Amino acid sequence: MKKLLIVLLPTLLAGCSYYNNFVERMNTDTLEYQCDEKPLTVKLNNPRQEVSLVVDNQQRILKQGLSASGARYTDGVYVFWSKGDSATVYKRDRIILNNCQLPAVQR
Repeated sequence: MKKLLIVLLPTLLAGCSYYNNFVERMNTDTLEYQCDEKPLTVKLNNPRQEVSLVVDNQQRILKQGLSASGARYTDGVYVFWSKGDSATVYKRDRIILNNCQLPAVQR
């Protein structure tokens, strides 16, 4: 019986891990913006209230912050600010990606 448990336990744990990854992907939306400078892919996770994006050749995870209008995500250095189908990315209050728009098919 102990041998069976030793064999099944890793399988059950792997199944839980797979399920958690599956649920995480189901709660994540991928948004493809076209900005003036270049394309921008943003992964939006509403339950975690965060976005993930590549800026300055590094993956950044920004947490949702306070916003008077639209949705604002920040890590203290970078800010992703979206409202409707448009977005802007800032680095230390300086715009680095401007006029980012979602294509009509994603609206």
